[in-house]
Formats: sequence, structure tokens, C-alpha cells
Amino acid sequence: MKNVIIGFLGTQLDMGKKRRWKPTPSLVSHDHFDVDRLELLYDRKFNRLAHQVKQEIAELSPETEVLLQQMDLADPWDFQEVYGKLFDFARSYGFDEDREQYHVHLTTGTHVAQICWFLLTESRHIPARLIQTGPPGPDDDTPKFDIIDLDLSRYNALQQRFDQLSREYSDQLKGGIETRNRQYNTLIDRIEVVASNSDEPILLLGETGTGKTELAERIYNLKLDRRRIKGRLVHVNCATLNGPDAQATLFGQRRSYLGQAGSERGGLLREADGGVLFLDEIDELGWNEQSVLLHAIETGRFYPLGSDHEITSRFQIIAGANRDLHMLAAAGQFRQDLLARLNMWHFRLPALRARREDIEANLMFELARSERALGTRVGFNADAHDAYLKFANNPATLWPGNFRDFSGSVKRLCTLAPRGRITRAMVEDEILNLQTGWFAAATDTDFSLVRKVLGEAAGDIDPFDMVQLAKVIHTCQNAPSISAAGRMLFAVSRQKRKTQNDADRLRKYLQKFGLDWDTLTIGTSG
Repeated sequence: MKNVIIGFLGTQLDMGKKRRWKPTPSLVSHDHFDVDRLELLYDRKFNRLAHQVKQEIAELSPETEVLLQQMDLADPWDFQEVYGKLFDFARSYGFDEDREQYHVHLTTGTHVAQICWFLLTESRHIPARLIQTGPPGPDDDTPKFDIIDLDLSRYNALQQRFDQLSREYSDQLKGGIETRNRQYNTLIDRIEVVASNSDEPILLLGETGTGKTELAERIYNLKLDRRRIKGRLVHVNCATLNGPDAQATLFGQRRSYLGQAGSERGGLLREADGGVLFLDEIDELGWNEQSVLLHAIETGRFYPLGSDHEITSRFQIIAGANRDLHMLAAAGQFRQDLLARLNMWHFRLPALRARREDIEANLMFELARSERALGTRVGFNADAHDAYLKFANNPATLWPGNFRDFSGSVKRLCTLAPRGRITRAMVEDEILNLQTGWFAAATDTDFSLVRKVLGEAAGDIDPFDMVQLAKVIHTCQNAPSISAAGRMLFAVSRQKRKTQNDADRLRKYLQKFGLDWDTLTIGTSG
């Protein structure tokens, strides 16, 4: 492989006026590195010096080919001009990496040229390593010669530090919980990359209680650590923005608006300037507010109510939604253009029932959090611990409120624990409490769910069958496959059967009501 060096003529140092050392000629004076070709870039104003340096190199190293490349720069300190001409040079060069190794000499040229060299090599527009030279030291007659390889994977210590930092950021997004669910860990790794490198909106989707609010706060802290923002996190629950007061809350209001003296308001968008605006439950935001918000996101400007002058506020957006925004947009309840703007980066948080391998780690996390809140140590008796985990991990336990239900359950156990010990009897009472609450909530929605699926035919179904059918429909619409739905619905009886064809059992049940899997699950995936 031939060694090729590309570099600028040193218009001061290569003259050798202040010291005898000249950076460009010194390139060929190192026994451990043979230079087969030197591409020397120079401005025509220094044509004579360029030829002098070429002659000097020919005397020092006759086997080195020196090619003079004229590159005239009106202003060598103008970044745009220097980068543009070096970029064009790189595009037209014709690199042959199979036969030649390329190096860029950083020592000569302006600081602007050195920065441009670095950017072009780091982005692989120039497939080269960097060379840094220097004069001999006071106790050494050999000039300095260092090769810098921008492939960071070659620097094990550096790579380990980057990997460790990436793990720390991922742990930060997970709240320090040792999660094992592959889907969730992949999602968190992706969010870490996006939050660290992009200022575009982030849309967090998922059922209520899946942790969207806590994740938004952690994303904000990550962005703060990475110095992508300087301002505060402003949390807005869009479900509370109702009526004429909604726009004033978001965008502010002048004192003179509608003659309401003394009611001037700054607005939450203004408070988020330089920081992050978290729009929780954005699917509940009104149509008019959506229109003004879209303009504010795209331009960073908006009019407070009653004002003739725009306010400027630059902020980043994190939005959360429980419902399917695409379905809402198709129904005309959510603006398509706002959805397109928010949907640049979207992440769907899995439900707790889809992350059962993480339940034990989250149980330890909730215990520690309750201990801090109560100021006392709390723990499970061994049989109580096993009973709670058995219930929590049972496929029949759907956790309709997700982590909100789970966290509340652990807090109740910790608060009521005598002398800081959670007993088996307490766990059994808590399980009954959860199941009773879930049943009461489900009963109110059973008929509406069945009616939505069967229409008027729902009126012909007995109350007994109504509860059972509603459970089946809800499970099917929240399961990834018919087999998974069957395992949840037949969690107990399947253990007593020699053959466990859960999917076939579920199909036969659905046929009794004229239903099938595809009909129930259409539009519910994703």
C-alpha cells in the first residue's frame, strides 16, 4: 500500500524564517513512514514557495512524488469558502483505498482549514487518517510525527467510556430499574439516541398508566445533561384545558382582552422557552388550540389573546396520548397536519401485562420508593412475596391501570405493614381489593364494549354472558395474537388439559356470537 499525504503549504512555517524546522519537508524525514506521494495545496500567490518546497523534498526524498494542487482562496479564514473548496476537491479526487492509504496533514493551513480537514475526514468524505507534526524537542533531534485515526473503535479505552456513558443514559431513562423485557429495552435505547441527537418532537403512546409522564421527565433530564436545552420542563395536562380559558392558559392573555382588567397571563408556552413543553393527553386538546399550537411549534411564535404582537418562544415538544391519534385524525377529531408534525419520533410504551419479566424489578423499585416516602424499612415475608408475584405474573391478571395500579398496590401494602413486614394475609386482602375494583370498573363498560362490537344484537345477550363476552373482547383487542389471548383467558383450565390448543378454544367461543379474531382486532394493532 502506498502512503499518500494531502496538506496545505505552510505559508509561514515552510519558509523557515523563525526556525529551521519546516513542517511540510519534515514529512519525508521519518524512517518509520515512507511517503510515496504528497499532494500539496497552495494559493497562486505562493507559487514560488510551493516550487521551492517541492525541490527541497526532492532532495530529501527523491522517491517521493510531489504534486502541486493550486487552490486559490479569497479568504482562507472564511469557513464556507474553505470547506466548499475542500469538499469539491475531495469529490473529484478519486480515492483508491485498495492500493493507497491516505493521510491529511493538519499542522499547516489556518485553523479554519484544520477544522474543515477534520470534518471531512470524520464524515469519510476523505477516507484518511490525520497527521500532526511538530518541531524537535530541546533534548531530541527528531521532529514530532503523530498519526490520529478517527475510527474510535480502535481506541478501546475511549470506546469503553462511550459505551459506559450510553448505558448510564439508558439507565437514567429507565429510572435505574434493571428491566429485562427486550421490547422495552430496545425502545429505551432508541429513545436515548433520539433524545441525545434530535430536537424534533417526541410522541409517547400507550395505555394509561404505562409510564409516559415519568419517561417524559427522564427524557427532559437527559436532554438537560446533554446540553440540548437550558430551560425548564413545563407539564401541561391537555385534558384540563377546557372552554375559553384553554387558549389563555397555553398562549397567554393581555390585560385588556375582553375588558378583563388585571387578568394578564404569560402562558405556558412562554414559560417553556428554552426548555421542554410536555403535552400530556394531547388527544384531549381542542381543535382551536391544536391550530395555534401547530403554528407555535413550526415557527416558535404565537399571539397571546388580545395582543397585536407575536411572542417568541423556542421550546422542544414531548407529547403523550392514550388514544390512537391516527384514528382520531381520520374521524376529524385531531388535525392531520399537527399529527404529522408530532409523529417525527413516536414510541409506543408496552403495557405492564406485556412486561411480566420486569414485574419483580419494579416491585423492588416501588418498595424502595415507599421506604423513602415513609422513612422506614419495609419488606415482604417470604410467603407473601411469592403470593404477590404469583398473582402479578398470572396471565389472567391484566393490570388495566398498568403501573399506576401496580404502584398504588405496593404503596398500600407498605403503608399498612405492621412493623415494616408485609404478610401473606395482607397480600390476599390486597389482591381481593384489586380484583373488586377492576370488576366494578369493568361492569360499567361491559355493555358499551359488547354493543360497539355487536351493535343492536347486544340487547339479546344475557347479563351472565355479557360479562364473559366483554372480558373476551377486551383481551383479544389487547393481545398480540390469538394464542396469547387464549393463554390469558384459559390460564387455569389449560394446566389440567393434556392438549393446550388455546387458539382453537377461543375461535369456537367467538363463533357462538358470530365473531372471529380478525374482526375483533382490526384497527387495534400498533
